[in-house]
Amino acid sequence: DESPVTIADRSAEELIRKRIGETFGDHAIVGEEFGVENRTSSYRWFIDPIDGTRAFVRGVPLFAVLIGLEIDGRSEVGVAYFPALDELVVAGTGLGCPWNGRPAHVSGVPSLGEGLVTHGNAASFAEHGLAAPFQRLIESAGHCAGWADAYGYLLVATGRADVALDPIMSPWDCAPFPVILREAGGYFGDWHGTETMHTSSALATTQTLLPEVLHIIGAER
Repeated sequence: DESPVTIADRSAEELIRKRIGETFGDHAIVGEEFGVENRTSSYRWFIDPIDGTRAFVRGVPLFAVLIGLEIDGRSEVGVAYFPALDELVVAGTGLGCPWNGRPAHVSGVPSLGEGLVTHGNAASFAEHGLAAPFQRLIESAGHCAGWADAYGYLLVATGRADVALDPIMSPWDCAPFPVILREAGGYFGDWHGTETMHTSSALATTQTLLPEVLHIIGAER
C-alpha cells in the first residue's frame, strides 16, 4: 500500500509470530509483513507489528502494536498497545475491556452534534470516492480532529472520542477492534452496520450514535 516498512516492523512481527507459534502451533497467522501461515485453521491470529509506521518514523507517539484472534470467522480476542504512550487496551468476548487496568467504555454523548469525530488522512476519503459522506459527517459533528490510525479507535473505545473512521482498511490494521469496541459498549465494522474486520472502509462509534452516523454516511453519495 506504499506505506513505509522498517526493520522494527519486520523484527516485531517475527517475534510475535514466534511467540504465538510456540504456544499455538496449529493456529493460522496473518501478518502485514509476512503474509499467511497455516491457512486451514479456524483460529486465525492477525498481526500489525507497527500500525502507523509513518508516525513511528517521524517520532509521533500514536503508533501501535495490534493483535487480534478470530475464531470461526468472529473476532474474539483483541490487544492494542501504544508503546510510546504506554496505553494498553485488551478485550475478550464476555470478559470486558480493560484499559491500563481499568474498565474501558464508550462515551454517553447523545448526538453527533455534541460529538468528536477522528480520522486519518483527510485527502484519502476523496481518493477512495468517499469525500461526500465524509464531508457530511464532519459538518454534522461537534468537533473533528485528525488523530490517525489505531489511536482514533482507542479514543472511541475509551470514551474520549465518539466516532473514528477510515476510507481504506486491511484486517491486520483493525483486527483487535471489533471485540474491543463490542466489549466497551460500542461498534466497529463497515459503513453499513456489520461488525467485521474484513472491510474496505472502517467505522467505530457508540451504539447510541451508530444509527445517526450510518444514516449520514449512507445517504446518497
